Formats: sequence, C-alpha cells, structure tokens
Amino acid sequence: MLKRVLIVLIALALIGAGAFWLVTMPRPLTAADLPDHQPDLENGRYMFFAGGCASCHATSGGDDPFHLGGGLELKSPFGSFYAPNISPDPEDGIGGWSTLDFVNAMQKGLSPELENYYPSFPYTSYQRMRPQDVIDLKGFLDTLDPVTSSVPDHALPFPFNIRRTLGGWKLLFLDGKQFEPDPDLTDEINRGGYLVTGPGHCAECHTPRDMLGGLERSEWLVGGPNPEGEGRVPGIAAADLDDWSQGDLAYALESGFTPTFDSLGGSMAAVIRNTSQLTAEDRNAIAAYLKSAQAQETLR
Repeated sequence: MLKRVLIVLIALALIGAGAFWLVTMPRPLTAADLPDHQPDLENGRYMFFAGGCASCHATSGGDDPFHLGGGLELKSPFGSFYAPNISPDPEDGIGGWSTLDFVNAMQKGLSPELENYYPSFPYTSYQRMRPQDVIDLKGFLDTLDPVTSSVPDHALPFPFNIRRTLGGWKLLFLDGKQFEPDPDLTDEINRGGYLVTGPGHCAECHTPRDMLGGLERSEWLVGGPNPEGEGRVPGIAAADLDDWSQGDLAYALESGFTPTFDSLGGSMAAVIRNTSQLTAEDRNAIAAYLKSAQAQETLR
C-alpha cells in the first residue's frame, strides 16, 4: 500500500513539474512579428524622454541622461532590484543586442537568452507601445556612447530569485495587447492615453498592486503605497484632479509647478525632466487623458 502511495505521489510530482515547465515557457516574438521599419532616430530620442529611460538607467549619481550605466537601486516588498546598463557597450550594456532582442525585452520581458525579466522593468506597460516606436528607441540608444559599468545582481530572497516562476506571473499580467485608440474619444485624449499607459508607464507607480505585484486595474491611477516603502503615491485619475485644470496639468508637466505655486518633488522631479522635453501638444494630450481617466481603466 505504501509503495502504491509513493508511486502516485512521484507521478503527481512529475506531472506537476511538467505542467509548471510548460506553463512558464518563454513566448518570444519572432522576426516575422516585427514590422518592416527603419529606425527614425529623432522619434527614438523622443521616445527616450517619453519613456523616462534616464530616470532609472542613467549612471547612478551622474547628471548626464545619456550616460546609461545603470546602477539605481529600486527597493520593493520582494527585495532590491538594480537598473541595468542599457548603453551600447557590448559587454556591460546592450550593444550586442539585435532589434528583435530589444523588442522582446520591452514587450515580452525576455532577455536575449530568453530568461524572464522582473517586472521592476515595466514591460507590462511597454507592451502597449507601437513596435515602430520601440524600434526607433533601439536605434537611438545605439547612437549613444558605450558605458563600462558594474551593476549589482538583484538582491531577492527565495522564491522570488527563481526567474522561471515569472512565466506564470506573465500569464496573469502580460496580455500582449498594444494600445488601441477609443473611437468614442478625441484624438488628443487617445494620444495622451497612449503616452500614459505605454511609454510613460504612469500606472506603474500611480496604481496600487495586488499581493502578487500586479496592477489593480479596477483602481486605475488612484494612487497607493509607495513601492519603496515611504509615504504614498498620489492619485492622478480625474477624481483626484478636480482642483487642476487641463492647463494646470500641462504646465506642471513642463515646469514642475502646481496651481498653488508649490513644486513637484521626489521622484516626480525626474518625471518632469522628461516630460519637459515633450511637445506642448503631447503635454496637453497627457493632461486631457488624465482629466478624463476614471478609476476603472478604460484605455489600455
């Protein structure tokens, strides 16, 4: 009897291990999935600022937004993550990556070796981007100076240090959908929705997360606990911005000043350094989207 039970347990364990392996298999894009598109370097530079790349990837302690040696520590309830070098250095950075490698990283959360990236890298937002914009960004990054740097490994306890498990996490939180304009909304609001939900990845800080670290989409942009453990990230949905006009918001994204002549500080200072580089039309579009955004996400 004991032998039969043992055989059943071993069989169940093998079945479970096989199911886990299949469920967590990487699902990369192939070259055939990419559009036939030559990088537009000017748009790539624009996407660099729209995506706030320097905020995490500029060399820690440096002032040059294009010196992308990484090293910033991102604290979370799951451990500490360190932003990598994304300069064109072939050893320490992404200089050896193909365009397909880069798109898979940005939109599938996969390394060139098809290992899962942790969602401290906000690919759940970057998946909303147009592939052409991602390709343009890669083209621009390739024009920057290579940076040699040594970035620490992520400091994560068991079981969070097992990357394979992220394959299961992605089944829950990575749907592979690009942003789709809502035909019932204006072009301006749709443009703002694209910038907020895609390259701007605003929800990654301004939307609360569940116990697995996924965004609570039923509480879209309502704010929540600071993922680094201190204070609270404010809400930026329409209900939270009653005292702000669209013009107030657009001006804050340009200057960092609020309607009460206070200044936006903390991590928002880095955001303003990026949004100040956008066109006035795009800052107005972001403001228009936020003034229309409801707690229940409608634009993805």
